Amino acid sequence: MSALLADALLLAHFAFVLFVVGSVPLIWMGAWAGWRWIRNRAYRLAHLAAILFVAAESLLGMMCPLTVWEDMLRGVHQDRSFVARWMHRVMFFDFPEHAFLTAYAAFALLVAVTYWLIPPRRAARRGSAA
Repeated sequence: MSALLADALLLAHFAFVLFVVGSVPLIWMGAWAGWRWIRNRAYRLAHLAAILFVAAESLLGMMCPLTVWEDMLRGVHQDRSFVARWMHRVMFFDFPEHAFLTAYAAFALLVAVTYWLIPPRRAARRGSAA
């Protein structure tokens, strides 16, 4: 049962990473293509908050809570499922901590610049003339 929960947590972690990383190209493509949803304020604030959280925990030397919980659920000697093995290969790399700190800070800066260059818009009030 704990392996199943660990796999579910890994899927949630992967979705979070996909949201943070995948949103940047979608925002830039959407700005070029005129997609209105990429200027949604709640989406953009959630995206900015997500990468700022990742960068802050890295700056503070903290491990990601999702990784800690997954490791606790798996235990030291448990094998991973097929999906878990591949998701780990895609998401986790064996680099020095300063490499991740630099990457997270640079990506946070990219997201902040994207937020400034392609700002979100307030939703139009219903019933108001545009």
